[in-house]
Amino acid sequence: MAPRPRAARLAPPAWLTAGLRPEPAPVPWAAVARASIALSAPLAVGTATGQTGYGALVSMGALSGVIGDTADAYRMRVFNIAVPQLFGALGVLLGTLVYGTGWTAVAVLTLIALVSGMISSIGAVASVSGLLLLLNAVVGAGLPLPSPWWLPPGLLLLGGLLVLALTLLAWPLRGGTPERSAIAATYRAVADFLADSGTPDHDRSRQTLTQELNQSYDLLLARRARRHGRSPTLVRLLAQLNAVIPVVEAASAVRLRPREAGPLPAAYPAAVRQLAEDVERGRSGPAPPLALPAPTGPSSRAVVEAIGHAATVVHEADPDPDATGDRLGRPAALRVRARRAARALLLSGASWRYGLRLALCIGLAQTLVSVIAVPRSYWVTLTVTFVMKPDFGSVFSRAVLRALGTAAGLLIAMPVLAEVPHGWWDVPVMALLAMLIPALSVKGYAFQTAAITPVILLLSDLLNHQGFHLVLPRLYDSLIGCAISLLAGYLLWPESWRTRIGDRLADAVADTAAYVSLAFAAGPGRDQPARARYRRRLYRDLSTVRSEFQRALTEPPPVGARAEAWWPLVIAVERIVDTTTATRVRVEHGAPAPSPAEVAAVTRELNDLARALRTDSPRPAPDGETPTPDDGVPTSGGALARLHHEVAAARAIAAPGSG
Repeated sequence: MAPRPRAARLAPPAWLTAGLRPEPAPVPWAAVARASIALSAPLAVGTATGQTGYGALVSMGALSGVIGDTADAYRMRVFNIAVPQLFGALGVLLGTLVYGTGWTAVAVLTLIALVSGMISSIGAVASVSGLLLLLNAVVGAGLPLPSPWWLPPGLLLLGGLLVLALTLLAWPLRGGTPERSAIAATYRAVADFLADSGTPDHDRSRQTLTQELNQSYDLLLARRARRHGRSPTLVRLLAQLNAVIPVVEAASAVRLRPREAGPLPAAYPAAVRQLAEDVERGRSGPAPPLALPAPTGPSSRAVVEAIGHAATVVHEADPDPDATGDRLGRPAALRVRARRAARALLLSGASWRYGLRLALCIGLAQTLVSVIAVPRSYWVTLTVTFVMKPDFGSVFSRAVLRALGTAAGLLIAMPVLAEVPHGWWDVPVMALLAMLIPALSVKGYAFQTAAITPVILLLSDLLNHQGFHLVLPRLYDSLIGCAISLLAGYLLWPESWRTRIGDRLADAVADTAAYVSLAFAAGPGRDQPARARYRRRLYRDLSTVRSEFQRALTEPPPVGARAEAWWPLVIAVERIVDTTTATRVRVEHGAPAPSPAEVAAVTRELNDLARALRTDSPRPAPDGETPTPDDGVPTSGGALARLHHEVAAARAIAAPGSG
């Protein structure tokens, strides 16, 4: 092997620089405008009335709302912004009650950190709520806020309500637009998946499609959970999303077409893209005739039938919700979901483990700043809170990115604090700085930190008037907070590979075995919507496993190196699910059905692989697997020969010495 060039040897490792590459996400200009208005308007009112501190607190509440405004649908935005704001108000209230109380404040903030960490495991909204509960408690305990006791929580809530009001201005005119746009984006992702079937881009398109489906399902299921009656608009959206699932499954079957059949005609994905346009524009009426090439086999026959069915449903103004099987599933009753959340909060080992880690780090940070004189010491604890946030990525990478992002943010803040006089000049400066938060948040954690840091510094300066002298202490505080997070939140909690990722991957393989058994339990013509729902759940679980792998890839060896070596196994399991779906679709359209013995053999192999992953002792891959062409159906080996081949590939990856 040739030695690497000197420049390559001196370059930092990929796991260290992964978070510094900006994500290719478009700038959300509407959110940019909202942030600018929401954070600068309260300062303008405060300056005009001579209550600059009050205006800064309202802007601080607006900052929390801007950070939490991540949903697309308006109904979800109400929930995503309003609920965390209530927790934030409770946090600042508890913080102000223990301001200046020394060790009492340490104990209270440590307990709040435990509760915050535990509720963060329930879901996305609970995670943001836990974050604001702890953040605002830290601010209340670290800054002298105006009295009486109810004023700071009220001002913070007012800022959150301002963001919510700006967000909902267009709801009367665009009430259903986000949901339609999400479903249209799903149709476009299906068209890309169909066009890429049998090409090297197949896996990438499937991953993109999985993300789009997850978003559409989340939007509609959340809306369905709140609408007990039948809304015609919701029924139509549900029918349109249900109708795209057979197209997804038929697209999976295209990969199993014989090589001699040639590439899939471009008219098929073009027809799906036209349906996406019709969904987004809300068109209805008789479905226009589809000029699709005649099918030449089970796979293309499935595609033609699925596109035709989707075209009919898309153009129906009042579809029958019971005409086809419900492929989404209905949300559980509210009391059932509340009981599940309470169980996850109180009985989950992961919930307690994260809560204790966060409480330990916050307790150490508060103890340190209580023993050592650190001016405006709340910044140390704020840094720990952001770094330890569970769904922001790896603790190690967040600590590094937080330090770098804070340093970059301080470079922005230095000229502002040094040269901009207090008064009306604060308003346009805040308007400009606030625009950076949504614009850079979509690019990555380090970029978000760089955008938020100068805003928080300016608001802090308006409350305590330290000016330029805030800059260097904030950098030192951030470095201290990052060091505490690395030592007490990362190095002292060495989770084994099996606990963190291996068991999740083993569960996904076992669920894949159950899916194979379910997919071929019924004969041709008797396929059930339950199989499609199980497949969606399985893909969502695999998406979670993939996210955990991506976090591990940003950590130093040995975790990052092992994640890189096992990454192909995640892709192999996804291909097994894809091939199972494709084979079932082909059976529905004339291909030979597998025998129970074939299904049992594949299920047994997958269950063996799952057991081997749990015990960290994978079996060697067997020799003599059925050879399979890259893009065609095997000529021998039974109806599940291609599936046998994919399972053998997964076992080969997991075999000793393969990494």
